[in-house]
Amino acid sequence: MSDTDTHDQVVTKTRKKLKPPTGYKVLLHNDNYTTMEFVVYVLESIFNKSPSDAMRIMLHVHKNGIGVCGVFTHEVAETKVAAVHDLASQYEYPLKASMEEA
Repeated sequence: MSDTDTHDQVVTKTRKKLKPPTGYKVLLHNDNYTTMEFVVYVLESIFNKSPSDAMRIMLHVHKNGIGVCGVFTHEVAETKVAAVHDLASQYEYPLKASMEEA
């Protein structure tokens, strides 16, 4: 095969389709000690929720025992859960957050 023959060949590349990263829900759990005001503060400061969204989520957690704060990548969800626990500990509240695959 000469050099001129290689110019006529078609080169195809296959690309693997990347899956979007798995989302993880960050959940807040209701307890009998953490104030509603503090939960709203957590939602506004850690999850960047508007005051009305924070109030709606807090009431859902209060009425149902658990509620979703947002869906994030694994690393971000872990960071948010740790931030909730750190802030709650600073204010001496037992507020619990967890994460689960969405």
